[in-house]
Amino acid sequence: MVEPDWSQFANFNRAEMVCRCCGRAEMDEDFLFRLQHLREKFGKPMRITSAYRCANHPVEAAKETPGSHNTGRAVDVAVTHGDAYALMRIAMQIGFTGVGVQQKGGGRFVHLDDIGPNECFANNKTFVRPTVWSY
Repeated sequence: MVEPDWSQFANFNRAEMVCRCCGRAEMDEDFLFRLQHLREKFGKPMRITSAYRCANHPVEAAKETPGSHNTGRAVDVAVTHGDAYALMRIAMQIGFTGVGVQQKGGGRFVHLDDIGPNECFANNKTFVRPTVWSY
C-alpha cells in the first residue's frame, strides 16, 4: 500500500497517522475521506491517538493476527463523555462499522474502523461487522 496524498485532507496529516514503530503511514485513502467527512459533521477537532500500525508494532505483534489498524482503515480518537456519544452516533450513520469504546481511566478514546462484513485478513481471521465493543 502507498501513502495517500495528504494535501486532500483539511483536518488530518501524516504526522498523526504514522506508525510509531516503523514511521510509515499507509492509511487507506477511502477511509481517510470517510474520516474527513466525520470530522466535518462532528464539527470539533479530533485528536488521533493511534492510526496505522505495521505488523511489527508491539500492539499488533502481540495479537494472533494483526487487526484493523494494520489495514490503514482504523483510528483511535481521544474523546470523552457527550462528545464520545456524538462521535459514535455520527460515525455509525456515515458507515464506520467497527466502534470500540474505552471510557474509563486516563486513556479514554473511541476506536473507529470501516472493515467490511466478513472481510478476511491474515490467517483467514474474519471481522464480523457492524459491531460495537468495549475495552
